[in-house]
Amino acid sequence: MANRTETRTERAHRTIHAGGEWLAASSGATREIIDPADALPFAVVAEGDEKDTDLAVAAARRAFDTGEWPHAPVAGRAALLRRVADLLVRDREELGLLESRDAGKTVEEGRVDIDCVADAFRYFADLVAGEAPGRVVDAGSPDVHSVVVHEPVGVCAMITPWNYPLLQASWKIAPALAAGNTFVIKPSEITPLTTVALIDLLVEAGLPTGVANIVTGPGHTVGARLADHPDVDLVSFTGGLISGTKVAQAAAVTVKKVALELGGKNPNVVFADACATEEGFDTAVDQALNAAFIHSGQVCSAGGRLIVEESVRERFVAELARRAEKIRLGRGTEDGVECGPLVSAQQRAKTEDYVASALAEGAVLRCGGKRPEPSPQRPESGYFYEPTVLDHCHREMRVVREEVFGPVLTVETFRTEDEAVALANDTEYGLAGAVWTADAGRARRVAGRLRHGTVWINDFHPYLPQAEWGGFGKSGVGRELGPAGLAEYRESKHVYQNLAPKPVRWFAG
Repeated sequence: MANRTETRTERAHRTIHAGGEWLAASSGATREIIDPADALPFAVVAEGDEKDTDLAVAAARRAFDTGEWPHAPVAGRAALLRRVADLLVRDREELGLLESRDAGKTVEEGRVDIDCVADAFRYFADLVAGEAPGRVVDAGSPDVHSVVVHEPVGVCAMITPWNYPLLQASWKIAPALAAGNTFVIKPSEITPLTTVALIDLLVEAGLPTGVANIVTGPGHTVGARLADHPDVDLVSFTGGLISGTKVAQAAAVTVKKVALELGGKNPNVVFADACATEEGFDTAVDQALNAAFIHSGQVCSAGGRLIVEESVRERFVAELARRAEKIRLGRGTEDGVECGPLVSAQQRAKTEDYVASALAEGAVLRCGGKRPEPSPQRPESGYFYEPTVLDHCHREMRVVREEVFGPVLTVETFRTEDEAVALANDTEYGLAGAVWTADAGRARRVAGRLRHGTVWINDFHPYLPQAEWGGFGKSGVGRELGPAGLAEYRESKHVYQNLAPKPVRWFAG
């Protein structure tokens, strides 16, 4: 990877990057990064605080106010983003392994993440390179030239989550750089390593000093300071609802731009006609497993609410549970493992609490609901939890209303199309959802009625960098990816030029 004269292991706790330098925390504090597969530390990072955050913001501010990047030609910015994409491809194996150890996901999931990160950088490079320089506005006179142009917002603060560390970072960094901004990023203190690695790649690609800055540290110090810092022009946050609300409140004091992606409670609606053939049944069950249990359910768009038509419910759930029991749990770096551990002991305890509450409220356990037996691939110290299917669930249950972020699938049933839509929309969130049906008309009707930012028809989980991502309701405000994702990092300016100025004579004197 980049910076080969000093490996990241040798650099160890100097993981704060401000003004072109790798620094230790000003307090000297460090944090051990834990491998969730065995609960053992495997890396050390700096534990930054408000002082370190101020230093990074000051560097980003200087780079924006007096540096070259905000005024660099669009072609040059696009070329740099493409170089970053090439470096990601070069380091795919190393980064994929690092993402696996850091977040607990399988190595193959980590590799796919790196591919998607490279795609995001290429997409935003192509988007800005192909744009017109401005939108001409017809002012109704040949003596006026009127154009709306787009300029960078300024200094962007980015706060990213632990489940998709590098992917979520790229969804912010790529459009921010494409638009000409500088930034300070705070990755999750649990999974910061690949974001630190990305800063190295940005430097290797030739990004000017001070444009990219990172502070590793906790949310209550680093994140809070970024949100209320007067020299930050925009804060983009991805994470939980409670933390996102605090970010928005802090940012409101300085009236900075805010973008929030706050998760979801995502319905996967299966109509009986989707299961009318053996192939259709097999596909719908397979996709229900993918929807709920990819990355152990630690996905903001996880299809954790299966809403299935009553006439096929028993067969569907029985087969779903049978297959869920066969999912191979283990360390993500081991061959043949299909699902890794939860990211932390806290996350597993939270999952266990949701399952216990569901059973107390009347849910029926069809599979899972416990920690697996230890094995060479599953150390007893790891944060493993079996894929769990809870049948006979209803809307009043906590596990149905709240985001679990664990390998837990709840089952609800419906009889009519209207009932299916009502159930799917009966959530304070609105990030994503899916509808499975063989009826094309029904597919379009239901998709049109679902109040979710992304709706899949006969599929679950794919996203495209050229299509906007974000949600309705308490799933957040703003969008990532697509043209709207670039627009988040821009300000619009109207430039009106009078080509033939003359006196107005409004005042007679």
